[in-house]
Amino acid sequence: MNKAITEGLVLMPAPFAAGLDLWSSGNGTPGSDTYEDALNAAYVAADQDFDGCLELQKIDTVQKLRYMTETPILPGCYLRITVRIKAISGNFPTVRIAGWAGDRGGDHVGGLTETAAEVALTSYGEIVELSAIVGTGNRGGVDMVWGMAVDHGHFGLDLTGANGGVVRIDDIEIVDITGVFLRDMLSQVDVRDYGALGDGITDDSAAFEAADAAADGRRVFVPEGSYWLGETVTLDSEVVFEGRVTMPTEAMLLLTKDFDLPRYVAAFGSEEIAFRKAFQALLNNSDHESLDMGGRKITVTGPIDMQAAVPNKTAYSTRRVIRNGQLEAVESAAWDTEVVTSRATYATEDPKRLTDVDNVANIPIGALVEGNGVGREVYVTDRRVGAGELTLSGPLYDAAGRQSYTFRSFKYLLDFSGFTNFSKFSLSDVELQCEGLCSAIRLAQTGTTFHLRDCFISRPKDRGITSIATGCQGMLIDRCNFLSAEGSLTVEERSSIALNANANDVKLRHNRAEKFRHFAFLAGSNNVVIGNHFFQGDGEADGVRTAGIIFAQTYCSSTLVGNYVDNCHIEWTNEQDQIPDFVSGYSFSAMNITDNIFLSGRVASWFSYLVVKPYGAGHFLNGMNVSGNMFRSINGSIDRAERVDDSFATLDFSKTKNVTFAGNSFHAVNAQVMNPLRVRHNQPSVASSWTIDPEGELPFGAEARGVDSIVALDHIRTSGSTEVFEMPYVLLRQGSDKDKVKLVWSQALRGEVALSLRIDT
Repeated sequence: MNKAITEGLVLMPAPFAAGLDLWSSGNGTPGSDTYEDALNAAYVAADQDFDGCLELQKIDTVQKLRYMTETPILPGCYLRITVRIKAISGNFPTVRIAGWAGDRGGDHVGGLTETAAEVALTSYGEIVELSAIVGTGNRGGVDMVWGMAVDHGHFGLDLTGANGGVVRIDDIEIVDITGVFLRDMLSQVDVRDYGALGDGITDDSAAFEAADAAADGRRVFVPEGSYWLGETVTLDSEVVFEGRVTMPTEAMLLLTKDFDLPRYVAAFGSEEIAFRKAFQALLNNSDHESLDMGGRKITVTGPIDMQAAVPNKTAYSTRRVIRNGQLEAVESAAWDTEVVTSRATYATEDPKRLTDVDNVANIPIGALVEGNGVGREVYVTDRRVGAGELTLSGPLYDAAGRQSYTFRSFKYLLDFSGFTNFSKFSLSDVELQCEGLCSAIRLAQTGTTFHLRDCFISRPKDRGITSIATGCQGMLIDRCNFLSAEGSLTVEERSSIALNANANDVKLRHNRAEKFRHFAFLAGSNNVVIGNHFFQGDGEADGVRTAGIIFAQTYCSSTLVGNYVDNCHIEWTNEQDQIPDFVSGYSFSAMNITDNIFLSGRVASWFSYLVVKPYGAGHFLNGMNVSGNMFRSINGSIDRAERVDDSFATLDFSKTKNVTFAGNSFHAVNAQVMNPLRVRHNQPSVASSWTIDPEGELPFGAEARGVDSIVALDHIRTSGSTEVFEMPYVLLRQGSDKDKVKLVWSQALRGEVALSLRIDT
C-alpha cells in the first residue's frame, strides 16, 4: 500500500534546484524565514557525489532546515524521511532528522517527539545517510509517534553542536513506507495507527473507537501492550487482542461483533475480570441475548457479586443467558462464612420482622437465620439500621419474645442478591464447581423465571441455589445435576441443601440430586415437581433418613409426579405458616403425589416415605391425592409408607376432607393403607354389634369417619342358622384411636361382610 499513489498524495519534497524559497530556516510554517538569498546557504549544481545539493554553513545553535510545504499525516500511513549529508570544512556538526507537527488549524501540536536520533559527522567528504519514520501509531521502528491530533508536518533536519562548519545536503526524500507494516494491516486496523499508546496510563478509548470506525469490515488489532480505557468503548468490528485492556468498574467494553467469553479473556487477561466485564456487557448490549463461555473453565478466587459487576443497574428484566462453560472455586479466605450473633425481639403479630436487633449494621442481607423456634431456610431479606430491624423471608414458628440469634452469610460463586429485581435469566450447560469451598448461586431479592437448565452444581459447601426472598418466583430447574460435598458423611451429619424457594410456581423437572440433607425446601405454592431422582442414603444399619423435598405451605397446591424418591421422604409441613386460618385458610390442602417410585434400604422400621408435620394445633387434611405410587423397602421392612410427625402437634382427624390414597403398591411395607379402605370382616359368633378393625391400614392412622358400602359375602344367620335379610346401621370413630366402626344389627347375628371405610367426608 502506497498512499502517495493510491490517494494522489504529494509526499516527496521539491529538489533544492527548484528554489531555496521552498526551504525554511525556521519551522517551515507560512511566514517563516527561508534560505532564499541567505548568506549561509547556496545551491550547488554539480557536486562529485550529489547531482544537485544545498551547501549550508551552521551559524545558529540549532540550524534548522524545513520544507515549507505541508506533508499530510494520515492514520495508518507511515512516512520515512531520508537525508544524505557530508561535511565539507570547519567544525563537525551533529545532524538529526526533525519535523514540526501541526493540527488542522495550522497550530502547533505540543508534547510530541519531533526529532530523531542524532548522528555526529566525523570526517570530511564522508557521506552519512540518516532516516527516521513518522506516523500516528506507536509501532516498532517508528521514531516520531504523532497520534491522531496531527494533520500535517514540515520535515527536514537540524544541525547541532559547534558552529562554523559547512555541509552539503542531498535532496531530501519523504516516502510512504506503510508497506513495511502490511503484515498485520492487510485485513485489520491497528489501534496504534489511531493514537493508542498502550502504556497503561494514557486513555486509549478514543483511539479504539476511531480504529473501529475506520475498520469498515476489517478486524481491529490490539497489539502487545497495556491499554487503559477510561470510558465505555463499543467496538462493532471483530477484534483481535494481543495486548491487554484495563478499565474502571463502571466503564464497559461492548464487543458487538464477537461477543463471547474467550474474547473478553483475551482482552482482560484475568478470567474473573473478563467474566464480570462480559456479564456487564450482556446486560448493557441489546445485540446479544446470551454470553457463550466457549467451553472455558474460569478459576474463581472469591464470590462474584453480579450486581457490582454492573453498577449502572440494580434491576433487570430482559431475557439473558449464560451458557457453555465452568466456574471453579479455588482455596481462598474470601469463601469463609460470615457469622454474626445478636439478640433480637420477635412478635407473632409481625411474623416476618425482628426488632430491637443488636449489632444490626453487621448482619448481612442474605444471611441464614438460626435460633430457637426458627424454621429451616429463613433468610434476612432487608435491613434497616436506623430502626434496628430485619425483614425475614418467612415467619418463625415459636420464637416470640427476645432471644439470641445466629446469622450465617454463606459465600456463593454467583451472587445476584445485590439486584432488587432480576428476571428472565438463564444458566444453560454451565457447571459450578464449588469444591466444598462455597455455595453456588444466591438469587436476587425479587424476580421471576430464573432458569437453570442442563447444569451441574457440584459439591457446594452449604447451598446449591438460595432464594433469600422472592427472586425464585416461577423458577425453572430442568435436567440439572446436584452433587453433594457430603457424600461420605452419614445422613445425620449432613447440612447442605440443593435448593430452596420462598415464592410460588416453582418447576423442578428431570433433575438428579445426590446425598444432600435435603434436595429442595419449597415454601411457596403451585409447585410442579416431575421426573426427578434424589437420593440421600448411607450405609448405616437402621439408618436415619431426612426429607428429600419439604413442602412448607399448608395450602400447597403442588404436584409430585413421576419422581424417584430414593432413601428419603417427602415432608409436608407448615413451619413458616403455623397459625390455622379456618376462615380463609384451607389447612393442609391441595397436594397431589402420583406415579412416583419410593425406595429405601437399611432404614429404621419407623421410617416412612410421606410425612405430615404440623406446627400448631387444629390442622387437618383437606385435599390430598396419593395414587399410583410404588413403595418398596429392601434389607428390612418398614411399618408404614406414611405417618404424622407429632413432634409439635398432631392433625385433627375429625375434619379430614377429600383424601384419596389408592392404586399404590407396597413391598416390605407392613401397613398397606388405602382410602377408601376395603375391609373384609368375618363374625364367627353371633353378636348384635360387630367391631370392624382396619388394623392400622387407614392412611396416617386417621379416624374412621365414613362407610361407603357394606356388602354381605355370605348368608347372615342367627344362632339357629336362620337367614336374616336386613341392614345394620354404623357407628363411626370407635375405639381409643377412633379408627374402628361398629355394625349394629337388630339381633345377634353372625356372617361375613365387606366394607369400604373412609377417613374423610
